[in-house]
Amino acid sequence: MERMQRDALLFLFKHLLFGSFGGILFGVLILVFDVAGLGTLVWSSPDAGIALLLLFFGLFVTFGSVGMGAAVMTLGKERD
Repeated sequence: MERMQRDALLFLFKHLLFGSFGGILFGVLILVFDVAGLGTLVWSSPDAGIALLLLFFGLFVTFGSVGMGAAVMTLGKERD
């Protein structure tokens, strides 16, 4: 793998981690502050593990994608 490819993948991975951390933080805050009764619903469910997995996987994918997309969109240089 060339240096430029490695740098590009590292750049994307770093921003994926930042976005994913934001998603996990958002999910924890939703559960802690019991937004719309979601925390109570999850903790009282017999399938709490599956509910948490689905919640955090969805947030991981969404926020990670937003982080990577925002990073790529800020790469452009103005040509005037």
